This record gives sequence, structure tokens and C-alpha cells, in this order.
Amino acid sequence: MIKATDIHKSYGALEVLRGVSLEVSRGEVVSIVGASGAGKTTLLQIVGTLSRPDGGRVEIDGQDVFSLSDKTLSRFRNGRIGFVFQFHHLLPEFTAFENVCIPGLIGKHPRAEVERRAAELLEMMGLAGRRDHKPGQLSGGEQQRVAIARALINSPAVLLADEPSGNLDSHNRDEIHRLFFELRDRLGQTIVIVTHDEHLAAMADRRITMSDGRIL
Repeated sequence: MIKATDIHKSYGALEVLRGVSLEVSRGEVVSIVGASGAGKTTLLQIVGTLSRPDGGRVEIDGQDVFSLSDKTLSRFRNGRIGFVFQFHHLLPEFTAFENVCIPGLIGKHPRAEVERRAAELLEMMGLAGRRDHKPGQLSGGEQQRVAIARALINSPAVLLADEPSGNLDSHNRDEIHRLFFELRDRLGQTIVIVTHDEHLAAMADRRITMSDGRIL
């Protein structure tokens, strides 16, 4: 599902990624761990097409993503890649339901289809009764589950998560961890998670350790 080959990335004189290659199979949950500054988030951003590499190639579901024009790449990102961040980035003026719908509407899917899918995802997240609440009325764990539902609204090929439980208490952290594996089991979702949480990293099908811009 994901094939990254010989990825290089520098910021000025700082070489952040030094020839990283990575493959992730369909339906696999992979964790990426390592000290701060190892290049984990930079790799995730490149795989997610949020940043272009200085060298190398990334394929997602057979598509060479950086061969696409910027406009086509934006459409591909919206439809094929879901993102979950440490800070959920929900829009505070919209309800949970509306937040989940937004990427589907941006993708120009029929409104009725988007709303049906959003309702299904919120029910899957255990949030059917909270759909009309705004983010400020939700707990941290509930907000992160809304963010995960939003990431899944367009049925992406891959779900990329950067420290998804780093801002949560222990109870909500455990709930979010279990949720990722339920998504894999129920939806066949391919998931890559950057984390400092050793428990979450150990739960993954495969754990990858990075150091100084390389995979060990």
C-alpha cells in the first residue's frame, strides 16, 4: 500500500532524512519510534504528501504521488490519505458531525452520501449522541475520536497518525489505541503511527525505529 524508496530531505544544512526506504502492506498497522529529531514526523509528512522530498520516490496504492501536479496531488491527498494529529485541529464553530463532513464536501461527494457516512463513523466511534456538540463541549478523547472519524470520511487508502494519543490522559489514550486496531479489523485500514508511547508501539504489527534520519 505504501512504498517509499531512498527518501532524502534537508532543511538548509540540516539533513533530516538520509535515504529512508519503507514498505507497508495493505491492512498493516506500523509504528515508527525514535528520539525527537530522528526524522519520524518528516517521513510521515512526506508519505502523506504534505512535504516533497529532495530525492526519492513515494507510491501509495500504486500511484507515484510526486509525479502528480499540485492540483491533482491535492485531490489525491483529500481522497486517499487520512490524517490524525496530536492536536485534533477541529474547527470550533462547527459541530462534531459538521467537522467530520467537511473533507467529504471538499472532495465534492454528494452531500447525502457524506452525511450518511459521517453518521456511521460517529456511531462507530461511540459518539452518535454527541454529533451536535461543538468541540468545546467534548472531552479530549471525544475530540480525538471525532478527528479520527473525519480522517476516515473519504475511505482513505492509508491513515497516518502523528502522536495521536500524546495529548490524552491514560484512559482516553488506551481507548484511542484500541480504536486503531478495531479500524484495521473492521475496515481493513492501513495505518502508520508515529509515537513515543511504548505501549502503542508494541501493539503494532511491526515497529520501526529511526535514528539520525535513518531506519535502524
